[in-house]
Order: sequence, then C-alpha cells, then structure tokens
Amino acid sequence: MSARLPNHSLAVRRLLILGALVFIGFFLVLPLVAVFAEALSKGFATYGAALVEPDAISAIKLTLLVAAISVPLNVVFGLCAAWAIAKFDFRGKSVLVTLIDLPFSISPVVAGLVYVLLFGAQGWAGPWLIDHGVRIIFAVPSIVLATVLVTFPFVARELIPLMQEQGRNDEEAALALGASGFRTFLRVTLPNIRWGLLYGVLLCNARAMGEFGAVSVVSGHLRGLTNTMPLHVEILYNEYNFVAAFAVASLLALLALVTLVLKTSLEWKFGYSHRSAR
Repeated sequence: MSARLPNHSLAVRRLLILGALVFIGFFLVLPLVAVFAEALSKGFATYGAALVEPDAISAIKLTLLVAAISVPLNVVFGLCAAWAIAKFDFRGKSVLVTLIDLPFSISPVVAGLVYVLLFGAQGWAGPWLIDHGVRIIFAVPSIVLATVLVTFPFVARELIPLMQEQGRNDEEAALALGASGFRTFLRVTLPNIRWGLLYGVLLCNARAMGEFGAVSVVSGHLRGLTNTMPLHVEILYNEYNFVAAFAVASLLALLALVTLVLKTSLEWKFGYSHRSAR
C-alpha cells in the first residue's frame, strides 16, 4: 500500500497547482483572449477584410513559403545529425552537439546580422553578389536563411536523445541480416523515431512561422514583398491599425494553439509507445 501524504503536503500541492493555474491564466490565457477580443472588436466583416487585404495575403503567403522551405531542410539536417551523433563515434562529436545548440544561446537579431555581414552590400560577399545580379539580403533568400538558422536545432534536439536511448542493436541486426543502410533506415530506424520526428517538425514549423528578430534584420521591411506575418503585425500596430494587427496576430495565435494540441497529442502517443517499447 502506498503511504498517504500528510495533510500539509496535500495543502502545499493544492497551493502549487493553484499558483500554476493563476500564472498560466494571467500570462497565457488572458493575452490570447485579448488578441481575439481585439481582432473581433469591430465584427467579423472587419476581421475578414483585414485578412484578405493584399499586404496581409502577401505576408501569409511568404510566411507559408518560408516555412515550406526551412522545415524540410531542418528535417534532413536533423535526421543526418541525429543519426551521426547517436549511431557513430567520431572525433568532434561534442563540438557538433554544441554547434547544434548554438541558435538557442544567441539572439535571433545576432543571427540576422550574421547574414547582413556576409551578404550585405558592405559584407564579405556583397560586392561580388551585386556585380553578378544576385540579391540575398532584403529578399526572400535571406529570410529563408535566417529562419533555417534559428530553427535547425529543433528536429535534431528531439531525435538525438531518442536515438541514443534506442541504441544501435536493431540497426546492427538488420545490417547483419543483409539489409542495406538505406533499407535499414527506412524499415528500422524511421519507424522507431516517427513520433519524435513529428514532434520536432511541429516545434520547428511553429518557430519558423513566428520568427521575428532574425527575419526583421534581413527582410528590409518591404511591404507586400518581404514582410512575414509577424513583421506585418508590427507595421499595422505602429500605424495604429489595431484591429488589423490583432486580426493577423490571431492567425499566429491559432497556429500556436493548434501546435499545442498536436504537441500534447504526440507527447501522449510518444510517451505511451515509449513505455510500451520498454
């Protein structure tokens, strides 16, 4: 029989739960309610008009395009990095792990400035790019590069501990039975990491669509051309067009809510599968 908690322990536990709920309500639920309340403050017609306005449509399309490019790139990188780190021993492994964590420790603004220093008009490669008619800074390529930089740890960081815990036995057995490396990956490794991979993709996609700092530095804020949804929200807000700003922001909030629901579902599914595997 399990020992019963003392009354004072139950009281402390309830107090901690209440404090957590109050904190979440004040810092998470209340701001979300405020976003949707302000977005709908002048009715659904005004809300819809703000979302179909040409600049808003351009910002939405650009955000989706950047996410559609950066997320698959990070999936490929994350799979390769996790496979190398978890399944092989080599010199410099700890350095590679540290480099993967680097975007977590530097400001996104600094990440954007890196590309300005590399590809800007006064940057290292800037004059050559200008002479050859190649435009990276203040254009879509720089937005994609900045987004990839700030989001590439997410998939790798979800897969590395998972693949390390699973070990190498299954892959070694498949190879010993004559399976090729690619077939082993498809039939053995990938099924074992599918939930962790989906989890990392969700987090990567949410960050890619919501990134502000790095994209703000390299985009040039060209309205209708290089503004993503977060940048478009900033412009509308600075113009005191609050309803339109909160309407576009509500789309990002909906993305966050959908990501949270999917994340929770995957956590439950992944945790259940992981316990079952044991």
